[in-house]
Amino acid sequence: MTGGTLYAVSDLHVGYPENREVAERLHPTSPEDWLIVAGDVSETFEDIGRTLGLLRERFAKVIWAPGNHELWTTPDDPVQLRGEPRYRALVELCRELDVLTPEDPYAVWRGEGGPVTVAPLFVLYDYTFRPRGTTTKEQALAVARAAGVVGTDEILLHPDPYPGLEAWCAARLAESERLLAARDPALPTVLVNHFPLRREPTLILRHPEFALWCGTEHTADWHVRYGAGVVVYGHLHIPRSTVHDGVRFEEVSLGYPREWRPRGGPSGLRRVFPAAGEAPVGGGGFR
Repeated sequence: MTGGTLYAVSDLHVGYPENREVAERLHPTSPEDWLIVAGDVSETFEDIGRTLGLLRERFAKVIWAPGNHELWTTPDDPVQLRGEPRYRALVELCRELDVLTPEDPYAVWRGEGGPVTVAPLFVLYDYTFRPRGTTTKEQALAVARAAGVVGTDEILLHPDPYPGLEAWCAARLAESERLLAARDPALPTVLVNHFPLRREPTLILRHPEFALWCGTEHTADWHVRYGAGVVVYGHLHIPRSTVHDGVRFEEVSLGYPREWRPRGGPSGLRRVFPAAGEAPVGGGGFR
């Protein structure tokens, strides 16, 4: 067994100057530390590459799972790829940086808490986290629009070449299940996905209608089915630890400055192993 700490963070959103400064101050506490980045680094290839490259220079291993913001095609990004081609280009960018992705063989953490298989996932959403009383996507979207809640994904996240996000999500579910089934079943897993694998974390959203853009009911039992010791996710910008069926779920978002300022400042990296919890500001991964 080696030393080091397995850390995680998500939703760095380095397009905000304050968040960029936070990201630039993230450091390991040991040469053996690993870092999970669970999506939403930024919207542009330049920012994504710069940030992941910086983190890879500092950490022994960096493991990335895409968020919805990386998949946005914004007018100010010189890279105008959409949908699946954009995701594949991001994978190639990560490979140039020696950053692991959902398309690479799973790494095994052998530090404290290990050995465990760290499995980054790319599972989208399919509008199944619907408001109570609705049974179709169309009904759910109508309720969300009436409440003034519409995900920006509806404008900037394209499913090309799939006919819709539900079809892309179904393809990603099938591919993720194939890869997870082929893992070493003797080892527990750390499941890493930008979106929560279960609906419960969305129940505390200020605007519950936003849950439509937060996951899929098809992953609700994956923490049990695939032997998770820990599940890491982001997207909600509500950093916390919860337990479901005896499995620890870690929401590891930094979030927007307007969200972390009222909490007294930006959170540090969250420890996945050896123990859960936020690394203290001024040390333990944040300088």
